[in-house]
Amino acid sequence: MGRMTSPTLAAVLWDMDGTLVDTEPYWMNAETPLVEAHGGSWSHEQALGLVGLGLEDSARIFQEAGVRMGVHEIIDHLTDDVMRQLAETGVPFRPGAREMLAALKEAGIRTALVTMSMRRMATTVVDLIDFDAFDVIIAGDDATRPKPHPDPYLQACAALGVDPTEVVAIEDSPNGLRSAVASGAASIGVPLMVSLEGAGAHALWPSLEGRSVDDLRAVHAAHAARRRTQVSA
Repeated sequence: MGRMTSPTLAAVLWDMDGTLVDTEPYWMNAETPLVEAHGGSWSHEQALGLVGLGLEDSARIFQEAGVRMGVHEIIDHLTDDVMRQLAETGVPFRPGAREMLAALKEAGIRTALVTMSMRRMATTVVDLIDFDAFDVIIAGDDATRPKPHPDPYLQACAALGVDPTEVVAIEDSPNGLRSAVASGAASIGVPLMVSLEGAGAHALWPSLEGRSVDDLRAVHAAHAARRRTQVSA
């Protein structure tokens, strides 16, 4: 490969909760009654602290808040509750997300869903999308180590047969961004509930609305150029 050519964008890796779909309120709706049923209290601030965290880590925090259930019992309880809410209301896409997925499909760029939610929840969301949106799903129960470790993104790249230098990742949480950045992917932060300042995003977009595949390619090319500069420095 000559010095002037940069790797093409081969795949786009999406976080699910908060990035593709706005399920965070559903999780909060499930969390509060669970803690209160065990005599504890659960604040909006505590709920925000779990955004983008692996489910096992979250479950331990619920145990500390007084929930007398096992880690996997807690995960199953919350997942069932969120899936029930999704079945009742449909997929609450974030602005521009469905359009971007469709445009990627049309452009022949591959996609993966990289989520800390359970696989059964991820497949429920994907099945509710009215076209074949994702080539690969890496879920919380597939990941060797959860976000903020790079493992989920590296596993998605391996499953797609692409190198992390060929992909863009889209995330809404600091933990998710740290995971994506550590994998080597060009990483775009689209904040929803928590600020992404200082989490290492290569680009911060207020929304996916009005964004195109060319915008993704531009972020990818800029990141590749920065990396080449660092290598030659």
